[in-house]
Amino acid sequence: MDTPVTRFSEGPDDPFAVRHAASVVLDGRGRVVGWSARAEALLGYPAEQALGRLSIGFLVDPGDHDMVMDAVAECVANDGWFGVLPVRHRDGRRVEFGCRARPITKHDSSREWFLVAAPAEEIVQWNIDRSVLDGLFNRSPIGLSVHAPDLSLLRVNRAIAGFSQVPPEQHRGLHTRDFLIQQDTDTVEGQLREVLETGRSSIFTEQPARLRRDPGHELFVSISAFRLEDSTGQILGVTQTVEDVTDRYRARRRLALLNEAGARIGTTLDVARTARELAEVAAPELADCVSVDLLEPVMHGEEPAQDVLGPLRRAAVRTPLPNDADVMYPVGRVIHLPPDSLQARCLAERRPVLDAHLQEPATFLAIDPDRAERALALGVHSLMMVPLVARGLVLGLLSLWRSQRLEPFEEDDLRVAEEFASRAAVCIDNARRYTQQHQAALTLQHSLLPHEMPGHPAVEVAHRYLPADAASGVGGDWFDVIPLSGLRVALVVGDVVGHGIHAAATMGRLRTAVHTLAHLDLTPDEVLSHLDDLVDRLSEEQEPTDGQAPQVVGATCLYAVYDPVSQQCVLARAGHPPPAVVSPAGEVRVPDIPAGPPLGLGGLPFEAAELPLPEGSLLALYTDGLIRARKRDAEESLADLCEALAVPARSLEETCDVVEGALLRDRAPDQAADDVALLIARTGVLAAENVVTWELPVEATAAAGARSLTAAQLAAWGLEEMGFTTELIVSELVTNAYRYGGGPITLRFIRDHHLICEVSDTSSTSPHLRRARTTDEGGRGLFLVAQLTERWGTRYSRDGKTIWTEQLLSDAPK
Repeated sequence: MDTPVTRFSEGPDDPFAVRHAASVVLDGRGRVVGWSARAEALLGYPAEQALGRLSIGFLVDPGDHDMVMDAVAECVANDGWFGVLPVRHRDGRRVEFGCRARPITKHDSSREWFLVAAPAEEIVQWNIDRSVLDGLFNRSPIGLSVHAPDLSLLRVNRAIAGFSQVPPEQHRGLHTRDFLIQQDTDTVEGQLREVLETGRSSIFTEQPARLRRDPGHELFVSISAFRLEDSTGQILGVTQTVEDVTDRYRARRRLALLNEAGARIGTTLDVARTARELAEVAAPELADCVSVDLLEPVMHGEEPAQDVLGPLRRAAVRTPLPNDADVMYPVGRVIHLPPDSLQARCLAERRPVLDAHLQEPATFLAIDPDRAERALALGVHSLMMVPLVARGLVLGLLSLWRSQRLEPFEEDDLRVAEEFASRAAVCIDNARRYTQQHQAALTLQHSLLPHEMPGHPAVEVAHRYLPADAASGVGGDWFDVIPLSGLRVALVVGDVVGHGIHAAATMGRLRTAVHTLAHLDLTPDEVLSHLDDLVDRLSEEQEPTDGQAPQVVGATCLYAVYDPVSQQCVLARAGHPPPAVVSPAGEVRVPDIPAGPPLGLGGLPFEAAELPLPEGSLLALYTDGLIRARKRDAEESLADLCEALAVPARSLEETCDVVEGALLRDRAPDQAADDVALLIARTGVLAAENVVTWELPVEATAAAGARSLTAAQLAAWGLEEMGFTTELIVSELVTNAYRYGGGPITLRFIRDHHLICEVSDTSSTSPHLRRARTTDEGGRGLFLVAQLTERWGTRYSRDGKTIWTEQLLSDAPK
């Protein structure tokens, strides 16, 4: 079978080195006249057997005769030949060699032929290597540059020439700094020097490569470099490959931006903070200038109307522009959108807008022509606008501009901006809904707790309330100061099990019940007994807990009544921490008051205790969240509380601050385990001249005597104009006590903003107000009393009952 002759064009660096190739010389008739040692090694014929013989006779197989003769004819015709020929080895096998033939003219004008041959496989490999090298420099899309040891360029391929826009042959002797800006040149040359010095190749190092002819154009390349050495190890230079990876870099940067957006946007449930986070993520990585504008209702936690989109309020702005106040609206500015503006169209259509080269300047200028003109003059050349839409609601607008970066926005940039806007819109809507719910919770809490503590002659008070649920701001602890009859005052602190709105709602019901029971003038232990029944009923009414409506199963309460006349305080507690008492001299003690069971257990008794509280004493009531706020023993916290209270000369507000700092300074807001309520009261005493008391005989003339005493005392107080009404009231009350009561009768007057009249007896019979019929001779006493007084009522004690009335003094503030 004939083997085709493969021909190669000769190159300057062929592999026919003397030490590797066979050399043969033929005369004009094809006789061997020269034979090298390498020819002997490759073909097996020693020189003495080859010289003088016709090459066709022993080197060519008969089957290859015609093919060889064709090559000979071509060689003679062209004065040379290069290709692959089959040659017969001495042992008879057929071997292919790559041959190069050239004519040699001798001094007698005769011609001989010089042949150099090498195994064909070596020639094929050399041809492949030469083709690869040629491809790298002429057809490769990846840049290739060869540098001398001084980093000057020796050779570059066409891809590098495409970057520099300089022909390849003109690069020799130039340096990287002739094409790149200095900052990027330092990076590239630093890497090449390291490769030259260490011999360690660098692989796929990405770095910026901004060209001097266009420094504003973003260009990122991936560079690999290796050192060049000859066969003796001498360093010849360094070669680097350069690949444009700008698109890949941008895609990776966009992905990183999206990941960053997921981590940075929506860290809080605050609308304005979320808007700022959106602007900070988008600039300067995606855009030079960013603004976030929200519909006005969104800023207040309300749901925006969708039929007619109202004005926007600037929520956040980020810009490097000089004099940005003259270009960008400041935060808080209300922006009215003309119907033909780009912003109005974006919101109305709920579709993003990309104007890469500001091809619609009229719509861009419509919102504020003066500011827009200044922005254009400062280099703004490309913009995007993306509506903020979440759960079907349009919330606002994200606007992005480019001015310093020369590349216009692309579709990929728009997709990133849309992803930003989508994530931010959900976070903003969550924050809006939280704000709405938070306002509702605060409104609930505000309505359930006392607003302003009214001034009272019996006590001066200050308070603190710190919910454990800092997010909602509501909890189950409460406090109260309730005015009672006879200028007494009730001080209440309670704690409902649990936190949040459900505990606050239960607290509101208990607080209402406490007010009702307090105005019935029940004793503290009786109040707690009734509250115990109420909590028990509330627990029975509740549905089984489902996680969304936590079940309230109990509460604690401390109820104290202070009388500024007797300077006595009666207290009872239901599973609640005892109060701390500070004497006027600053001595602090925690009185031993019967604990009582928590509210809701049902059927167990409560016991009241009585404490003398001289004028200027402090009474501190608190919930257990105060002494259990830190991870330490409650007794230690109670000692800290006593120490904080030990300086009674401070104002009550200062005392509250000191207590809060001493016991709550280590409590992080997100680690609060329980609500905290603190109520501090400083006791007062009524002046002796404002209180008079008489004990009346139990006889028919008691009413007449009471009227005389009343008239005299009113005259002494300068209240003669109230004489007739007051005498009538006293007469009715004393008469009733004489008729239906028992034991001694006591009459007491207290003068404050009201004139208080109290008639006490030892009977526990309950008076009833009724309307007498026209035929009745009696039964109108209490009806008249109710008509003549501002308020009246009855309170009971272990020794009987007291009926009291209040009349507003004419000079009292209303």
